[in-house]
Amino acid sequence: MTKKISVTFASALLFLFVLTACGGHKGEVVESGTYTGTITEVNPGEREIYVKTADNKTLELYFTDATNLTQNGTAVEFSALQTGQTVEVTVEKTGKKLDPLRVDIK
Repeated sequence: MTKKISVTFASALLFLFVLTACGGHKGEVVESGTYTGTITEVNPGEREIYVKTADNKTLELYFTDATNLTQNGTAVEFSALQTGQTVEVTVEKTGKKLDPLRVDIK
């Protein structure tokens, strides 16, 4: 009986680990294009933001060295991004992820 409980417990822990490793956020993959929305989360360590669009979709965007980030037409650093800001993002759909080509803080 103890061995069965241990196996069940180990299975439950494995499931929770996999669930956590996949992240709590589920960004949606949309078609390539330009979208306007509000930043709901900024993760500086991952250079990642989440943007909620007007049609209630959440875009998970990991910045690359090629991402062009601007505010009022001027290039700015990632540190300029804050939760609650309105942004216009141009993304390219690559498989099941979105690459942010341009992010403009409004």
